[in-house]
Amino acid sequence: MTMGSATVVVPRNFRLLEELERGEKGIGDGTVSYGMDDGDDIFMRSWTGTIIGPLNSVHEGRIYQLKLLCDKDYPDKPPTVRFHSRINLTCVNPDTGLVEGKKFQMLSNWQREYTMEHILTQLKKEMAAPPNRKLVQPPEGTFFCAAQED
Repeated sequence: MTMGSATVVVPRNFRLLEELERGEKGIGDGTVSYGMDDGDDIFMRSWTGTIIGPLNSVHEGRIYQLKLLCDKDYPDKPPTVRFHSRINLTCVNPDTGLVEGKKFQMLSNWQREYTMEHILTQLKKEMAAPPNRKLVQPPEGTFFCAAQED
């Protein structure tokens, strides 16, 4: 039995506890954050995320709220990611706010090592990318209808 090449698979709840601790400490420059939506959720499924729009883009200074749902298969499968704040972004469904996996490479090429922090950071980069940084945006402070939740 060789231990050198063995991969340790961290159980789902331990992984989510690690992510919660990291999210509570604050990430990088503070323009991306996340935490649990409901502190009483023992399955740690429902999360909220916040992205402050990147500089030199139409998103600059805007605060975007997101919902992340980590199903029982997370982190083997990606969470469902949905913007609560209205946004015009090439990878986001304009009617529901859902980040579409086929249009957002991180979700379509999901790897177990990826985290919610990775997703939020990558979405912020998408906002600054040439196809998105000048797109006309909905009025600030508008939201996708909660009735469209899955």
